[in-house]
Amino acid sequence: MLPPESKSPELPNSPVVLLTGASGYVGGRLIPLLEQQSVTLRCLARNPDNLRPSVKDSTQVVQGDVLDADSLDKALQDVHTAYYLVHLMSGSKDFEKEDRQAAENFAAAARKAGVQRIIYLGGLGDDSDPQLSPHLRSRHEVGEILRASGVETIEFRAGMVIGAGSLSYQLMKSLTDQLPVMICPRWLTTPTQPIAVDDVLAYLLAANDLPQEASRVFEIGSPDVTTYGDLIREYARQKGLRRWLIFVPVLTPYLSGLWLALVTPASFEVGRHLIEGLKNPTVVRDKKALDVFPIRPMGVQEAIQQAIANTNQ
Repeated sequence: MLPPESKSPELPNSPVVLLTGASGYVGGRLIPLLEQQSVTLRCLARNPDNLRPSVKDSTQVVQGDVLDADSLDKALQDVHTAYYLVHLMSGSKDFEKEDRQAAENFAAAARKAGVQRIIYLGGLGDDSDPQLSPHLRSRHEVGEILRASGVETIEFRAGMVIGAGSLSYQLMKSLTDQLPVMICPRWLTTPTQPIAVDDVLAYLLAANDLPQEASRVFEIGSPDVTTYGDLIREYARQKGLRRWLIFVPVLTPYLSGLWLALVTPASFEVGRHLIEGLKNPTVVRDKKALDVFPIRPMGVQEAIQQAIANTNQ
């Protein structure tokens, strides 16, 4: 039965798919792709009226909040697959606690509702690294909570998402566009394996068609292992900009976050947490995603080229 907040009918004999994080960067781009699938799409939103104009009439929009456990029961009613694309870093100073509570609420409600599969987008990073940043540690903890629910969980771990509008990409873009000379922490030489947003979306869609099995974690990334410094250089090269990077041994996360807040549209807190994550290698160590999925991610050069083109459009 359809939750009362929405008047859109369910498609006959089609599975109901719930999308959380529909107003976010990845979620917003996933909506039109899911609307093309043979599913009944339902989006969870704290403010449904803000989302309804950007979805088709056939897409259900229901009011709910992952931090309000009672609101999730109606949203998850009759749902077969749920996409969990929630991250509370931008809206909370204690995001680890709130991400934990949100995941626990959602996991319990999904189990109670009989959801068959949860598809979650998390972050790369070595679990055994004692210096793993709070941002990445929280991403991994959310995946653990969802898997512990007993609902089959497909977790994708990705590094920086390259695409027009991606927060990490926008930070890099803004810095490179505005600063001819950058005083950079040594962290910008840390290896990373970013991925184009189109490839992330392809993986998220393909996960819906996997045969039912136990929960799995897939690490995904472009074929190129690079550094954040090299990403800046490649972006500058494609934009025809001359940029100089001067590396210094110490640039604290606090100063880095303040620096980012001065020259980018990101908030101080979000910038600081993202900068903290730069010290951790974010590379694909387990390549089984290439065996399970037919997707072959594009390289960094092409990903940046597409992002620049989409920004210009």
